[in-house]
Amino acid sequence: MDAYQIIKKPLHTEKSVTDRDKQRAYHFEVDERANKIQIKQAIERFFNVKVLKVRTTNKRGKPRRTRYGPLKIHTWKKAIVTLVEGNTIDLGY
Repeated sequence: MDAYQIIKKPLHTEKSVTDRDKQRAYHFEVDERANKIQIKQAIERFFNVKVLKVRTTNKRGKPRRTRYGPLKIHTWKKAIVTLVEGNTIDLGY
């Protein structure tokens, strides 16, 4: 799998900002087929940092109601990447 397809986008939530400030952990939405080793290599390649560990979780899609009928939100995978002491990622916010 190409490294450009693994990382979809960084997540900017209240929890991700807290983790970034306190634990050097960054949250990303990644491809569902990617494993921890591929995610680690992609982050190290794009941001020129050293990754300490990667935690992943699968977020199940939930049904939603719309005016046109029921809709199911897609299932996605979240990766929490912890960096080595002294490394940071500038995400622009």
